[in-house]
Amino acid sequence: MDNQKNHHTEVIQRLQNMQKEWSVISNLNKSLAIVLDKAQFQAVFNHILKQEFHFDDFVLLRKSDVEMEIFLSSSDSSIKTNRKSSQPYFEKCLDSAEPVFIDLKELSENSSTPTYFSNAKKAGMRIAVGFCLPSILNDKNVLYLFYKNRITSDDFSHRILAGIVTQISITIRNILIGKKSENKLNTVQGKIHNPVVDKNPVEGFHGIIGESEKMRNLYDQISQVAFSASTVLIYGETGTGKELIAQAIHSLSSASQKQMIKINCASIPTHLIESELFGHEKGSFTGATELRIGKFEQAQNSTIFLDEIGELPLELQGRLLRVLQEKEVQRIGGNKPIKVNARVIAATNRNLQEEIAKGNFRSDLFYRLNVFPVHLPALRDRKSDIPLLANHLLEKHKAKTNKKIKGFSSKIMKELCNQPWYGNIRELENLIERSIITAKDNMIREMDLPKIINIQDFAEYPEIKTLHQIQKEYILRILDRCNHKISGDSGAAKLLGLPATTLISKMQKLGIRKEHQIKKLK
Repeated sequence: MDNQKNHHTEVIQRLQNMQKEWSVISNLNKSLAIVLDKAQFQAVFNHILKQEFHFDDFVLLRKSDVEMEIFLSSSDSSIKTNRKSSQPYFEKCLDSAEPVFIDLKELSENSSTPTYFSNAKKAGMRIAVGFCLPSILNDKNVLYLFYKNRITSDDFSHRILAGIVTQISITIRNILIGKKSENKLNTVQGKIHNPVVDKNPVEGFHGIIGESEKMRNLYDQISQVAFSASTVLIYGETGTGKELIAQAIHSLSSASQKQMIKINCASIPTHLIESELFGHEKGSFTGATELRIGKFEQAQNSTIFLDEIGELPLELQGRLLRVLQEKEVQRIGGNKPIKVNARVIAATNRNLQEEIAKGNFRSDLFYRLNVFPVHLPALRDRKSDIPLLANHLLEKHKAKTNKKIKGFSSKIMKELCNQPWYGNIRELENLIERSIITAKDNMIREMDLPKIINIQDFAEYPEIKTLHQIQKEYILRILDRCNHKISGDSGAAKLLGLPATTLISKMQKLGIRKEHQIKKLK
């Protein structure tokens, strides 16, 4: 009886393990299936497959009828190798149905040792695990995973590996077909339009410049979340490049072939932002002379970027919450809900939890948006990146002036690194552009650097308020003085020297509602 019970328990355990393995295989294959280019492929290896197989480095070899190349690696790709040179380990992997374990410590350094093995050995790798991928057409592919510590066959996830190798081969083929189609399209477009070719590739990580530890951690976060459909909330001071982060997430996502729809919640008047986000029907209000498709509908099967989400009026936050919950919008003046499938990325320079405490932001909306928070460091917190950024911005802007400026003097570069940069990258970029215009020779030796303000100098003031807060409090005091009367000779508009309609519009923009006035009366 006990034997039967133990056997039953063992079978249940094995079934559960198999179910877990199939779940992992399914998720890995899904991540591989949406890959469209080498950058996405590399990100899947470095951040998703790495979590499952725990390797330290990898090299993916491709051998076609024409050439043999390192198709992909942890850092570099598309490196041609000598096709005629001896590749015994490559051939051994092709002939083996099981992974081939190679002890790099035992390899002698000679001309027959592949360069990628020599480089791995120099980098401190101990074991290489090579296995053949299923052949598609005439291509032969071998993947090597490198480990710094000794690993044996018992430590390796054989079944999971077997479950994804076919999809890896398909992904390689998809990338090659996509590249061939892109080349043909570019050739046709070149013949038709004869465009000027941009010889400068995108620098950095999808246009984001920085190699500091904080930025590398940020790149890891971007790569992790890009392949999901989760909502992302980007925190960062003004001028840190929050839109670039959103664009990088979109570029690595499955919707990268579609345009990311952007909207700045702070730049649109309160009475227009609802129409911008959700659209309106023709004739739904005065001035609605035609149908308008909102930003959420425009972002169907793509990404919508809501910049400065902390500035969204409180009365519209409820509508946005419903869109996030129900995945549908209703145009102003419409009576039919429209299903939308749009990935939401929001950004703010405010502390939203403080705004919740002040009653300016809904807590339920915050929790809907804050699924995957990304914190973008201020420039003063990653000063080691300033030389890289400064030289990148110099190259970007000197072409506009046709000046052949080579760089910055060491004195200026030191001063740039010592600045606090409260305006972050935007402030640095404006200063460099201005310095290029005023430069007297081929080197920037002088700069009109902003005076360093010591924040402690403001310690004597009990509180620093924003202009928004000051205006709101002042209008509330005037309303209280006028018994909350707006128009007429004894109204607040007359006292402020404004038309009544202008004051009402200003109150709406500042978020002054009836409840504020009632609280004031109490």
